[in-house]
Amino acid sequence: MSAVKKTATRESYGNALVELGKEHDNLVVLDADLAAATKTGIFKKEFPDRHIDCGIAESNMMGIAAGLASTGMVPFASTFAMFAAGRAFEQIRNSIGYPHLNVKIGATHAGISVGEDGATHQCNEDIALMRTIPGMTIINPADDVEARAAVKAAYEMDGPVYMRFGRLAVPVINDNPDYKFEIGKGVLLKDGKDVTIVATGLCVNSALEAAELLAADGIDAQVINIHTIKPIDKEILIAAAKKTGKIVTVEEHSIIGGLGGAVAEVLSENAPALLKRIGIKDVYGESGPAVALLEKYGLDGKGVYGSVKEFIK
Repeated sequence: MSAVKKTATRESYGNALVELGKEHDNLVVLDADLAAATKTGIFKKEFPDRHIDCGIAESNMMGIAAGLASTGMVPFASTFAMFAAGRAFEQIRNSIGYPHLNVKIGATHAGISVGEDGATHQCNEDIALMRTIPGMTIINPADDVEARAAVKAAYEMDGPVYMRFGRLAVPVINDNPDYKFEIGKGVLLKDGKDVTIVATGLCVNSALEAAELLAADGIDAQVINIHTIKPIDKEILIAAAKKTGKIVTVEEHSIIGGLGGAVAEVLSENAPALLKRIGIKDVYGESGPAVALLEKYGLDGKGVYGSVKEFIK
């Protein structure tokens, strides 16, 4: 059996920027002294004149991106999620969101899979923060294929976009000819009748693994990939709630304000159903190997399997 291909979505981000840069002269990339880590260094090597290192000044970088967007350029501002959504929140809100400028934010190293960098850098709140900004589109791709498609789709749409990328290499699950990426549209990866697992980002693979384990126990789980947190696909969620009556959300993010919160809002207003949110509870992360942390916080396949099985009892 051949090994499963794994790629970190931050790598996908850097490669996608190069591909788009060859096609569009108005694409410019900004970074905050982290080009090697965010992988925008790949773009810098190919297009040095269109890469701007703003130094360790993330808030200023967002202001520069806003200025560039106002001249017709399409800036991709890149740094760690903690520094983008956290440190530069005010500038994103007032200088990018309020005037609805065409700035794309590439936030890498999100969630506890940042690993050894510890709680200060493991941003589990970024989706919640960005969801509160009116008109902000939020995309959290599951793998290399989806990340590349997300960057292209972000460029092609008008308005601010927050894209969330990871440090950890994750399995490629969307490498099939039928795959289609569309902002705001969830993807049904596996049909099922007993329970629906709604996942985002690297947890999509965990959800698929959990579904296999559940099937061995005679439990038919439906799996939905929500790559776009905002605007969220209400139709696919409502249909799932009406079909299975039991929804489980899985995310590498706080259960407060992220995917789980967004799904709860949709269901409570449109199709009330039993709901369980799997994610980081009201706690900070901790330093440790990424895979070990995902296991400890119940976000790997076995962890999700156990939580779902307990829930449907």
